[in-house]
Amino acid sequence: MKQIQQYHKGEVDGWMISTIGLIVLVLGTGSLAIWAMLNYQEQKTNVDGKVSTAVIQGKKDQAEEDEKKFAEREKEPRRDFTAPDDFGRLSFTYPKTWSVYVDKDPAAGGRVSGNDYMAYLHPVVVPPIGIGDEQQFAVRVSILNKNYNEYMKDFDRLIKDGKLRSSTVTINGENGVRLDGNFSDKIRGSSVVFKIRDKTAIVRTDADTFKHDFNELIKTISFIK
Repeated sequence: MKQIQQYHKGEVDGWMISTIGLIVLVLGTGSLAIWAMLNYQEQKTNVDGKVSTAVIQGKKDQAEEDEKKFAEREKEPRRDFTAPDDFGRLSFTYPKTWSVYVDKDPAAGGRVSGNDYMAYLHPVVVPPIGIGDEQQFAVRVSILNKNYNEYMKDFDRLIKDGKLRSSTVTINGENGVRLDGNFSDKIRGSSVVFKIRDKTAIVRTDADTFKHDFNELIKTISFIK
């Protein structure tokens, strides 16, 4: 009888151990499944967030690109700028969304300083003229009664110091010099300089913001020697 009881006891102990092991296994599997599900949800949330951010950024980039294309289309058709014949009839085309102000035009009875010709171009409205040399314009046109070589000497120091970079340029068969860099503490841009008869013609942008328009504009420069 005692042996039978021991047999049953061993049988029960084995069953309990198996049951406990199964429970532990089930709990472990369940915990692993819960962990995997939580990890999946976290990863999915991160991915969804990144996708959402990418979509928003993509829409923003597309909107900015569309705006740039619209702004460029609005500049067409381009208008013609022409200086008086006495100043070599310097001409070029510029965006139709820009305004022009001629400050000194002897031929039109404007204000004269040494019989120089001065004109300013800028998007929408030309900023105030004559408030100092630090005012920035999209493009300024100067045709000076000054010797070409003497004018270029004014930039020798800036070129030597590395503030300006000088290079030769040929536009529509006309040779000149291009200057890029800092003309002053507040004026950083580009200019092209040509000799027209006994005069010096300068077309300059006062800010790198307008460099694209400036580069397109100077491609169309022509004048009569």
